[in-house]
Amino acid sequence: MKATAKDLRFHTKELLSTVNRGEEVVITYRGKPCAKLIPYDELKKNKKTNLFGIWKNNDIVKDVDDYVRDLRKGRF
Repeated sequence: MKATAKDLRFHTKELLSTVNRGEEVVITYRGKPCAKLIPYDELKKNKKTNLFGIWKNNDIVKDVDDYVRDLRKGRF
């Protein structure tokens, strides 16, 4: 389904109901696709993400979240 930015502003509840039914809604701004509303997946939230990009082949860092958290500890 497609909706405009104005539709999103004035008909948010209806668009969220559409997404809750499992449909995807593409939001357009000035006729061009700008965003996509998709159903939230609980399984993705609990799933650990695989390493990617510069972290993919880095043997020193096993968990990026822990590594970044350790780096930030020294800030304050």
